[in-house]
Amino acid sequence: MGVRFPLSCFSSLRAFPIMHGEVLLSAKHLLRCIAYMASFKLWTWILVCSFLLVLSAVAGLDVNLTILEMCLDGSPPAYHFAGGFGSGENNWLVHIEGGGWCHNLTNCLIRKNGRLGSSRAMRSVRFSGILNDHRGFNPYFYNWNKVKVGYCDGSSFTGDIEQVDPATNLHYRGARVFEAVMEDLLAKGMQHAKNALLSGCSAGGLTSVLHCDRFRALLPAAARVKCLTDGGYFINVKDLVGEDSIKTYFNNIVETHGSAKNLPESCTSRMNPNLCFFPQYLVPNIRTPLFVLNSAIDSWQVVVAYGTRKTCPLLTRNHTFLFMLQIRNVLVPSRADPRGAWKECKADIKQCNNQQLRALEVFRREFLDALGSGGRPGSDPSRGFFINSCFAHCQTELTATWKFSNSPVLGNTTIAEAVGVWFNDQRDFKQIDCPYPCDHSCYNNKYNPQGYSQEYEPLV
Repeated sequence: MGVRFPLSCFSSLRAFPIMHGEVLLSAKHLLRCIAYMASFKLWTWILVCSFLLVLSAVAGLDVNLTILEMCLDGSPPAYHFAGGFGSGENNWLVHIEGGGWCHNLTNCLIRKNGRLGSSRAMRSVRFSGILNDHRGFNPYFYNWNKVKVGYCDGSSFTGDIEQVDPATNLHYRGARVFEAVMEDLLAKGMQHAKNALLSGCSAGGLTSVLHCDRFRALLPAAARVKCLTDGGYFINVKDLVGEDSIKTYFNNIVETHGSAKNLPESCTSRMNPNLCFFPQYLVPNIRTPLFVLNSAIDSWQVVVAYGTRKTCPLLTRNHTFLFMLQIRNVLVPSRADPRGAWKECKADIKQCNNQQLRALEVFRREFLDALGSGGRPGSDPSRGFFINSCFAHCQTELTATWKFSNSPVLGNTTIAEAVGVWFNDQRDFKQIDCPYPCDHSCYNNKYNPQGYSQEYEPLV
């Protein structure tokens, strides 16, 4: 006889493929299921409950919000915290949330009303990927103190303008947000850290580069302290029509937020401070060990969406993305493609024609050249690299891409393993992928050009 379950047993399970590592299951619903199934044969409900526990482990840990001093809208900044345990009690992983930037008054006014500009819009989140608390899916960092810093300033935590216009109530004080969060974490026990990793995704990955040496300086001299940038190695190259679109965009960010004085002096003393928002000019002078995780055909750098918030229906309730209000990007800004010839290609790399694929390969080579200017493999033994050729952006935050049965690999090594062995000085890891489409382990992003959504599809 088949076993029937009440609908409430599955009410917290979203309809996402299990391989995405983002299935939601609360302890309350799990206990309800166990109680309901108590009348069935012992082996039946043990098997079912074991399966549900596996789902819960894949999904990760629900984490509440700690609120602190000053997001874009003037609300206090905040972070999510899960305490360490066992051998990880004195180890700290501080992960910076991504979410683009705001580069002018209008854009910042739009941004300040959502969670990327206000802690009032932030909620509890589910820790997964590099923040997962299950050893099977996060073997090196599962039991560390784990922090996810809410990104609410729009400048990768570099802004610092004292005056606030009462008409807009915009607070450009990202650098102070970073300082306030770090001070709170130090008081919470990070000052005694034995191991610490500053990581981040996208704009958060840029933050981990910009603040890497500052983070190192906060912690005990005897501690092992390193940094990881995931999808944050944005490069200064011309777009398809030869214009400096991304350079102009970054210039506007630095000017709007008054960021120049908070960019690393090792860079600003040598060149125009506005260029010091690009990692390729920062990395050569970073003293702290750094791992660069990026796709050489990064999907953000091919297509960038920002504007008002829209929940992505194929991910969990906690993975919100930005609705496509206006497109700006490194390679193909909208003005470089007025007839929309790249529209389908930017949405799905499988739709690119041969000419477009050749352009992407040129971009890949430019990325590798920019990576070389930041210290190519072999130039510094403290550096680590995992550079694949997937149409992807940010690969640490989802269990599917961090460590799962069919996660992306280089040299038969998952991202989780590569970062872990590098951090613990077990072995060097510097791997650069062959050109697209040679890598069959890829999870390639797919975007809906009619309204933003994102999917993950293995390359077959």
